[in-house]
Amino acid sequence: MQYRVLGKTGLRVSEIGVGGAQFGIRDYMGYWDPWSQEAQRLTHDTLERALELGYNYVDTAPGYGEGRSEELIGEALKPHRHRVVLATKISGGQWSPEAIRQSVEASLRRLQTDVIDVIQFHGGWYNRGEDRQILDEGGLDALRELREEGKVRFLGFTTEGPSGGVERLIASDAFDVMQARYNFMYQHPSDFENNQGIIREADAQGMGVVLMRPLTSGVFQRLITQAFPQIDPLAAGRFLLNYVLSDPFIDVALVGMRDPSLVDVNNAISDDVAARLDLDQVHYRFAS
Repeated sequence: MQYRVLGKTGLRVSEIGVGGAQFGIRDYMGYWDPWSQEAQRLTHDTLERALELGYNYVDTAPGYGEGRSEELIGEALKPHRHRVVLATKISGGQWSPEAIRQSVEASLRRLQTDVIDVIQFHGGWYNRGEDRQILDEGGLDALRELREEGKVRFLGFTTEGPSGGVERLIASDAFDVMQARYNFMYQHPSDFENNQGIIREADAQGMGVVLMRPLTSGVFQRLITQAFPQIDPLAAGRFLLNYVLSDPFIDVALVGMRDPSLVDVNNAISDDVAARLDLDQVHYRFAS
């Protein structure tokens, strides 16, 4: 496993992180019962294998199965809490100071920990005034109070893509981490041609950059399978992950895994540094 520094947090993090959505949501990305004994076993075995190979970033949210993802992860990581950078979120839109405190306290209980390393506003486009809720109406102040109490360490937010609200959150210099949707099919957050976009804006503020859905939630793989049946969907997945890992502005790419074999597959992609792509050359439009 290769490592990067998560912006101004100074944390040394695995460049592939374990995304928690697949653990908690029923039948998400395949048949799955998060309340079954099999789910408990596979979550435990997957996270154990991830730790063995050097993964140390785990991200979840109370919205993943109404807290079930946090419960499964908390139980599996309880003996290893000191080895993991643990990130979770505050459900979208529930950002009054009271709701924020209640959300964090509930996550702490489900995760069986005394502190959350990265707490994030679980947002989308921030085009309905959510940025005002955070910056002007007490949301950010509530997280700062929780940080002073030692219940959270670093502050962040998640976003589906660029917007004026997102740019305002970045410019506030109040956050340590931004988690954004970015992948081969959805490249708006990182404009190579013009060297701009919210990923570069966040990096310029010293923020760590974490990716959600780097494997396109299976969309690209299904497209390739329909258009080119001879191509192995796993090969397409390897390409997608290598694509985002080739971007030097990315610190962690979150990948959903609920089988130890996939942990090994993704770890091998991280360690195949020679396969990295020159994305500046890929996106260059002029003859040379």
